[in-house]
Amino acid sequence: MIRNLLILLTITISSWANAQQEDKSFVVMELFTSQGCSSCPPADELLDVIKEKYKDDNVFVLSYHVDYWNRLGWKDPFSTEGFTDYQRDYAQQFNSRSIYTPQLVVNGSEHFTGSNSSKAVSAIRNYSKQTTNNIIQLKDAKRKGEIIAINYEVEGESFEQITLALVVSERITKIKRGENRNRTLKNSNIVANRVISTKDIDSIQITIPDWVEDKDELTIIAYTQNNKLITTGAAKVSI
Repeated sequence: MIRNLLILLTITISSWANAQQEDKSFVVMELFTSQGCSSCPPADELLDVIKEKYKDDNVFVLSYHVDYWNRLGWKDPFSTEGFTDYQRDYAQQFNSRSIYTPQLVVNGSEHFTGSNSSKAVSAIRNYSKQTTNNIIQLKDAKRKGEIIAINYEVEGESFEQITLALVVSERITKIKRGENRNRTLKNSNIVANRVISTKDIDSIQITIPDWVEDKDELTIIAYTQNNKLITTGAAKVSI
């Protein structure tokens, strides 16, 4: 599956590069996942492949770890109730009666099983044709102890909120219990903290959780959303 995906991504990248020059388009891919879910590792692997293939382009991938699988014997160290609540917000917008993993949400506009490589490639191709509504500029990111302060500006159409997500580039974890016991999992662009702001504020502080290590590679991914959680712009900056 991954070999075929690499071929598809290679084809898609060339067309994406041309589209990006013309309209500054973007793709935000939010994966809702869990180390306690046996069907999630293929989706985690797919997200990592996309991250590496598009590392120099405007494809932004985020891995949100939910907490409702923790009851099965393995507590995902990256999971929070807040990320589960965020997934429920999407379920309400999509008129879904339930939430599931692995779920991949693209630009807040559609969702599908996170391990479906053909749908992922198709989504990248389709959304690369759309023009961004908001241009985000991230400035003066400074870390002091466990706090990151950052300023931002947003140009373009009105938006409902802006998300600033602190992400850890990758982690390797040996799972001792639960559905994935005895497996070694790699997670990419793990959301460590998510802060929501509004158009009336132009600076924000993000707290770094205690599980983040000094050696971790950190990035802030910011994206604006309208009142239906549809993504209208995105940017990122390394810390």
